Amino acid sequence: TCLEPYGPLLGTVAVSVTKSSGPVPSGVGLANVTVTWPAPGLLRFTRWVDALNDRLAIVAAYLVLLACLVSAGNASIRYVLAGGSNAWLELAWYMFAGMVMLGTSKVLRVNEHVRVDIIYGGRSSRTKAIIDLLGLLVFLLPMTVLMIYLVWPFAVDSYVSKEMSSNAGGLIRWPFKVILPMGF
Repeated sequence: TCLEPYGPLLGTVAVSVTKSSGPVPSGVGLANVTVTWPAPGLLRFTRWVDALNDRLAIVAAYLVLLACLVSAGNASIRYVLAGGSNAWLELAWYMFAGMVMLGTSKVLRVNEHVRVDIIYGGRSSRTKAIIDLLGLLVFLLPMTVLMIYLVWPFAVDSYVSKEMSSNAGGLIRWPFKVILPMGF
């Protein structure tokens, strides 16, 4: 699941306190308190998110193939038949946006994203987990919140107005803009 790479950092905590005749530890309260980390509900949620990201990554992989076919087809039509359309170019751009927005979560989860190896390479598992956690908390999460905050109204306005491309023969733009907040 999403938390597995952080095992060296987080570990597993299990605390059990049972009623006894002796004094109860400070702050514990009464009896039969059990705390486990990670919580079972959180694990279920992360498994659901992982399964969703796996499905979106499959869509992204098919978009790679389709974008290659559309680009090759458009280039062939443009140079062989002296034809072509801006719509085909825009379609390839929209597919590329879909690849990035829908596939990034899976790439992050399987730990195949680009890193600065000068900082990350040759470090212990614990240090790598700390670097990953700091990167997540300091960079990724704030940027995700900011992007959702900024992009959502942009996407809704585009959908409500049924925005179209200003290029001759262009496509509708709102589906592309709706993919942006989905990626975050």
